[in-house]
Amino acid sequence: MSRPRPLVPRGDPADTVRVVGEFEVIARVLARSGTAAAAEVGPGDDAAVLRTPDQRVVVTTDVLVEGRHFRRDWSSAEDVGHKAAAANLADVAAMGGRTTALVVGLACPADTPTSWLEGVATGLAEECAPLGAAVVGGDTVAAAPDSAAVVLSVTALGDLGGRAPVQRSGARPGHVIALAGRLGWSAAGLAVLRRGFTSPLAVVAAHRRPTPPYAAGPAAADAGASAMCDVSDGLVADAGHIARASGVVLDFDRAALVRACLEPVGPLQQVGSALGIDPMAWVLSGGEDHALLATFPKKAILPEGWVAVGTVRPGNRGAGVRVGGEAAEEALRGVGAERAGHVHFG
Repeated sequence: MSRPRPLVPRGDPADTVRVVGEFEVIARVLARSGTAAAAEVGPGDDAAVLRTPDQRVVVTTDVLVEGRHFRRDWSSAEDVGHKAAAANLADVAAMGGRTTALVVGLACPADTPTSWLEGVATGLAEECAPLGAAVVGGDTVAAAPDSAAVVLSVTALGDLGGRAPVQRSGARPGHVIALAGRLGWSAAGLAVLRRGFTSPLAVVAAHRRPTPPYAAGPAAADAGASAMCDVSDGLVADAGHIARASGVVLDFDRAALVRACLEPVGPLQQVGSALGIDPMAWVLSGGEDHALLATFPKKAILPEGWVAVGTVRPGNRGAGVRVGGEAAEEALRGVGAERAGHVHFG
């Protein structure tokens, strides 16, 4: 594994937010934001106006705080933009929708290079463009005088395309649990970066820029998915949300998870071997890959990209999660995972 090189831009001291000013920063950022297909009025006015042919709007918000969600010495500005967009686009997909636009709130120190903010805008635009979405507005403010951290608050707006929203509360006993996307890669990349390395590049890249399966969300809704969520905090943690909302037990087949997430042998096993960590710990508890987890009626045909990984059981003794017949807590201890997933304020 190789050591990282600093990614923090030195920048021109004469080209910072303080020197350039708020409105020039906004102009530069918007020049890189792209165009939202659903926008009737784009950025530049007091508010944007979007067309909503479905007459319903999916809305979700994620906040990224420097030092907690990203580090400028680990990720480029473009990486941060991609990651900020992905967290929101995946939430819209998990409802069965497609993102139409983003609005972004930014707080940053006055000495932030404008080139870094332009890079973030580029990353946001590149992540949104394949969906026909773009940043249509937002706000910029100076961070508190004693704060050196950048904070990004991203709100995504989406369209259901005539579908019913897929909520977390629809899982029923006998339904099939299925997964789309990959698990454990971002957590493995984080483990590598924390130890001062930048390889294998595949897992580091996965941490810097998640690759959620956006199209799998609407496809699952069309196929009759009964419940769905994105895996942002960890498989066990997020499966628990569906279990509690539906009053059931999500029982994962350990062998199916291995086939879906750890075969063929690849970077997760390589990093796990180097660091003495069971890669299944990352699969069960690692977050920020933004895979999609859903349940389907037993007779449903799983759409392309979805893999069956378990069965919904009755919650006679309380809702929860099991892995290979074990309570989730036991399964996590068995692979050396400290917790089910990320918990704010924990």
